[in-house]
Amino acid sequence: MLRRDLLKTSALLLGGGSLAMPGVARAQGNKVLNFIPYADVAVVDPTFSTAYTTRTHALAVYDTLFGTDENLQPQPQMVAGHVLEDDGLTWKLTLRDGLQFHDGSKVLARDCVASLKRWGARDAFGQVVMDVTNELSAPDDKTIVFRLKRPFPLLPLALGRASSLVPAIMPERLANTDPFKQVTEVIGSGPFRFVADERVPGARVVYARHTGYVPRADGTPSYTAGPRTPNVDRIVFNVITDPATAAAALQTGDADWVEQPLIDLLPMLTRNRDIAVEIKDKTGMVGCFRFNHLQPPFNNPAIRRVVLQAVNQADCMTAVAGAAPDYWQGEVGYFPPGSPMATRPGFGKTDAAKLAQLRTALTEAGYKGERVVFLSGADVPRISAVCEVMRDALVQIGMNVDFVAADWGTVVSRINSRNPVNEGGWSCYCTYWSGMDQWMPPSHTFLRASGTRGATGWPDSPDLEALRAQWLLADGEAAQKAIAAQLQTTAERDVPYIPLGLFKQPIAYRKNITGILNGAPVFTNLRKEG
Repeated sequence: MLRRDLLKTSALLLGGGSLAMPGVARAQGNKVLNFIPYADVAVVDPTFSTAYTTRTHALAVYDTLFGTDENLQPQPQMVAGHVLEDDGLTWKLTLRDGLQFHDGSKVLARDCVASLKRWGARDAFGQVVMDVTNELSAPDDKTIVFRLKRPFPLLPLALGRASSLVPAIMPERLANTDPFKQVTEVIGSGPFRFVADERVPGARVVYARHTGYVPRADGTPSYTAGPRTPNVDRIVFNVITDPATAAAALQTGDADWVEQPLIDLLPMLTRNRDIAVEIKDKTGMVGCFRFNHLQPPFNNPAIRRVVLQAVNQADCMTAVAGAAPDYWQGEVGYFPPGSPMATRPGFGKTDAAKLAQLRTALTEAGYKGERVVFLSGADVPRISAVCEVMRDALVQIGMNVDFVAADWGTVVSRINSRNPVNEGGWSCYCTYWSGMDQWMPPSHTFLRASGTRGATGWPDSPDLEALRAQWLLADGEAAQKAIAAQLQTTAERDVPYIPLGLFKQPIAYRKNITGILNGAPVFTNLRKEG
């Protein structure tokens, strides 16, 4: 496995001394934060890609009407407050004072309306919001009005979505762009602005403090909630795809923060008294094997069910995090462990004998030897490791696998293609979703099964969609849990994707960085001392 191969070189790179790390500028004082992301920011449009590099970018550059605290509860952010009228059918949100875009223009309610409509066309939770909305309007510069078809108490949670496909507010002229075409001009109103002329694709992304940003005056800093105060002048993303090189840069002080250090390297990093290792996203990362439902062979649900039974979650997570399950767990269903909706799955524990039996089952399901183009993010260890495990499983059950290893940015771009595999399309890939994204049905993008209206992969299951709608109308948690159990059973039948297990990815940073908040990476409220 790649994880083991990397370990062979780590002792040399982490053995001490000062090494010049390619692509990393030497420490530039306490106002510049040098950050090593898990991959390059290939897409800068916050509603165009579900990649978490895009999310991290969006949380720095843009702001949202509501924030989300570390307990996954919504709090006012861009809004000063809101009132409910007409028995919960009308929400009136008022923008707080001092909101300004990076180009110097004021944030107006019509900017917010246009931004939310664009987001609502792409995001699973956003689509739920738009489905329940009769009218979304801006009667004046400070007021946003939702007129709903029925009461929807989850509205603040949706508008504060702080993970994949952030409901970012951008100027109206940009938000009016077709939701299925990328916005390439980056103008937000968040605490940092994107420095486009310093971008080096595949190597470097730069952000500068937005001097016009006014943090809200009340609340407690917690993930994207409360005052979002930028205390550093610049953030430099140095894209280093070799984990041992990234860890060495952290040791020498050339880097301040590594987003996803390789699990095998953690013992060496924790022995350094200047480095801290912590888990900040307590909900974990769920491995996901995603099918292309539009093209053969995975447009056949019977074939998808055979692949489901070929998965061994322990093998997948061991490839990522080692044999001792300190950082991972199996028996992960369509809702992550820790969620009140979680149900133990009826899959994920296959063995060699069962794999042999599945060769016959695959033929009986209708597989005719079609080429399976399997995209692997070779530069992201947690992704490449599970891709190799799943490739081996597919080969063992008799599939004709064309394994395409590429950088993650290329994979993120290619999965938008709906073409057949002989025209540049794809069949399957592996990725991860934070547990916070899969906590409940409305935010669970990969459980959405609305065909071409949905996320890449485009599963189509009226039964899954009907159950999600029922969950939204359920009276109380007990009723929600019962429907979630039905969702689990239906997902095992229709297989929109396959959960591969869960692991909790620590971050590693130098101890002169203080105030890093829980959740996904945000760069507000932290300080760099010395």
